[in-house]
Amino acid sequence: MSPSSPQQLLGFLLGSTHRRISSGFARVLKPYDITPEQWSALLMICDRDGINQKDVAAATAKDQPTTARIVELLQKKGFIRKTMSPADRRAFQLYATEEGKALIDSTLSLEQQTVAAAVRGLNPKQLEELRSMLELIYYNTGNSTQE
Repeated sequence: MSPSSPQQLLGFLLGSTHRRISSGFARVLKPYDITPEQWSALLMICDRDGINQKDVAAATAKDQPTTARIVELLQKKGFIRKTMSPADRRAFQLYATEEGKALIDSTLSLEQQTVAAAVRGLNPKQLEELRSMLELIYYNTGNSTQE
């Protein structure tokens, strides 16, 4: 039996939910001149000072070219700086500037409010179960040995 609507398909529902949350977050970030994608990369760089671009791509689930564009924009906006890696002259280490750190400090609560609104009505046990299920789905989708 086929589903009567796309919302009954789990993949469609996951994608639609992500887009709605991301869109809501984009609206509240607009005054800060940063997108959710840029914000998540900046958050990662703030959290792991000296991280390389490849690791940012992996942590944010973005491909290398997209991450390169995001890094370039963050640098142009003054939120990060790049230095050549002493271990690999072809790689760069990324550092958040004071302006970048301040931006994350002032917008982290906006991300938390956006997600809180999305999960309103779920009790703490349901939230933990949801997190656990999403982590398993995330792990499964990154497991390249699956058939």
